[in-house]
Amino acid sequence: MRNNISTIHNCYGCGVCAASCGKKIIKIELNADGFYEPRIIDESQCTNCGICVDVCAFSHEELANQENKPVKSWAAWSNDERVRRKCSSGGAGFEIGKQLIEQGYQAVGCRYDIQEQRAEHYIATTIEEFVQSIGSKYIQSYTAEAFSQIKRKGQKYLVTGTPCQIDSFRRMIRKFRCEDNFILLDFFCHCVPSMYAWKAYIKMLEPKIGEVTYASWRNKFEYGWHDSWLMGIDGVNTSKPVDWNESYNLLIREKKGFVQSRLSQGDLFYRLFLGDIALGPQCQKQCKYKYDRSSADIRIGDLWGKTYKEDQKGVSALIAFTEKGREIVESLKDITLVEHPFEVVAEGQMKKNSKAKEMRSTVMMLLKKGAPLNGIIFRIAFFMQRVISKIKSML
Repeated sequence: MRNNISTIHNCYGCGVCAASCGKKIIKIELNADGFYEPRIIDESQCTNCGICVDVCAFSHEELANQENKPVKSWAAWSNDERVRRKCSSGGAGFEIGKQLIEQGYQAVGCRYDIQEQRAEHYIATTIEEFVQSIGSKYIQSYTAEAFSQIKRKGQKYLVTGTPCQIDSFRRMIRKFRCEDNFILLDFFCHCVPSMYAWKAYIKMLEPKIGEVTYASWRNKFEYGWHDSWLMGIDGVNTSKPVDWNESYNLLIREKKGFVQSRLSQGDLFYRLFLGDIALGPQCQKQCKYKYDRSSADIRIGDLWGKTYKEDQKGVSALIAFTEKGREIVESLKDITLVEHPFEVVAEGQMKKNSKAKEMRSTVMMLLKKGAPLNGIIFRIAFFMQRVISKIKSML
């Protein structure tokens, strides 16, 4: 029996196994449902060393950081209004990366690749390069190339990723005894949707607006964090402010204009994502990183809840899970920190995994077949899901 990841399917798709393989025979690619998954491209070269399994968070029930206790938590926001306005919440993640780059670190973040129409990890060596990581990306990121380029010795890194990516990454750097060279940062994560959902969304938009050149999943414009405004291409406000939880808006731009779509107005991508209709089974069944469970040094997120409900500029939740993380946060210069109990900082964050909706299998089949997202078949599927949810709420 092979001691490798050849039998692992529907995993987190973190890509750390590929980065840790000495033979470089592991490839990360989309599986039949549109989620990243490892594949051994030449079994004959496998030495059965087992490293790929050792670093795989999906293969272990416990977290790499077994202490797993929040050390200290804060509300945080950048003192630079431009940064705070550009970021999805308060800009804490960018300020951490900026300061560490100034101290000689390289920053491994996530950007949107227009050519591939996907989120991907990359290595930033300057603050200008790190700017590309600003903003939420609500699709699964491709990590294999960036993670494989990281040097385990002679260079220090800040690595940002989903909690599962960071848990596996912690296992890898511990395995290779280079943990001191890394600072790990994760974030409160809902789940990841199938890449087929995003591809269907882009395919639906491009006949209307042309080739997509920019995507922003949580764009605040200049009008606030909680309130979303619908803007015309000429920049004129054409709507009234709406409830704070409608801050889930999506900005898609091409060369001459853009489209902004909100969850509250029935945005189809958000319906698939936040509606839990096209999420990965690995997230819904085996995520072990909700709320106060993390293998990172630092966790960031949106600080929802009552304390900052009137704030329109954005506030970051910032939690140190290790003493190293606490020291880094407390050394930040261009940020405002307000200490709060963890319960305040994490208010509104998920404590349990999302559950697959009844129409998931039907929706996934339609996505794989390339059915038009705004077509009659999807409309029927969404309508049936609303009916089922309504009936269940009445029981």
